[in-house]
Amino acid sequence: MDIRNEKLARILINNSISLCKDNNLLVEVIGQDGLELANEITKQAKEINAKPHINTINYDNLKKFLINATEEEIMEYGKKDYERMKKMQAFIGISAPTRDRPLEGVPQEKLEMYNKYYTALVHLEQRVKHTKWCILRYPNEYYAQKSNMSIDEFKDFYYRVCSVDYNKMKIAMEPLKILMNKTDKVHIVAPGTDLTFSIKGIPAKKYYGTFNIPDGEVATCPVKNSVNGYITYNTKTKYNDIVFENIRFDFKEGKIIRATAKENTKELNAILDTDEGARYIGEFAFGLNPYINNTICDTLFDEKINGSFHFTPGMALEESDNGNKSAIHWDIVKILKKEFGGGKIYFDDVLIMKDGEFVIEDLKKLNAENLK
Repeated sequence: MDIRNEKLARILINNSISLCKDNNLLVEVIGQDGLELANEITKQAKEINAKPHINTINYDNLKKFLINATEEEIMEYGKKDYERMKKMQAFIGISAPTRDRPLEGVPQEKLEMYNKYYTALVHLEQRVKHTKWCILRYPNEYYAQKSNMSIDEFKDFYYRVCSVDYNKMKIAMEPLKILMNKTDKVHIVAPGTDLTFSIKGIPAKKYYGTFNIPDGEVATCPVKNSVNGYITYNTKTKYNDIVFENIRFDFKEGKIIRATAKENTKELNAILDTDEGARYIGEFAFGLNPYINNTICDTLFDEKINGSFHFTPGMALEESDNGNKSAIHWDIVKILKKEFGGGKIYFDDVLIMKDGEFVIEDLKKLNAENLK
């Protein structure tokens, strides 16, 4: 067993879900590779007299089931796991797939049934709303290849970025949260970017390993109709298994009125035409993880790049709600560090960040070197 799983399991149990004695904990694992961490979590959970349970999901078996199942059978599958989730006080989800699009080949109507009768019921209605939960990847060959790293390189990267001192991060984030809650006008200037919007009255929220790992961001949301100007993102991003690069959005009164990319501009606009809310912004957040310095084209990691921000088309965060509703929520990242072209962020005409470094004294503890 990788000894680094011991530290990660402690972080998950103590920081992410605050597991207590007699709590029922469901550890759900997609793929066999994640069982090593799952077993360590259950071991440590038992040491504090919690009640852990493991559920493994094999996508090949799930695919066969969905292809052959009736609507009633899919409904029964959802009800069964819903009843189990109702008994849980905590949940940890570990993803370790072995290939892209594991349910490819399942008819669309069956996928819609699965989303409606299983995912929406078990996870969105019960798990998200009624348990202490956290989700994460597991470092296997699949993720290493997607990140263009060897498995040893990816594991070193993974355990470093996932096992930061989240309590230290939580304390350091507080001045930024307070400042964002006091701010009205935001102005961002960088290569290919001149963007203004208001965050007045939209609560800021700190994220330090309590919903997903790795973590490290402070997030809010623009007032829905306040965004004007343009932004050009300088990281690759993936949606529906399509990789986009050099995305540029032009805004007028909150709405994306023009969207282009280096390639796949047609597909980009098709995503933004999903519904009315997809062309409005649902999140503005700073990435603050000190060990994530570049994109690996995986949102769970990329949105935490230190010295970056993400500006997200689609559904607003529940904790920082501007009223925008959408079926999408697409965190796209712009890095402001000097080696990526630099940039400046102003709050109410006061410079707070230059070239990915906070320049106000109260915020300097969030610069990467101070969080390591």
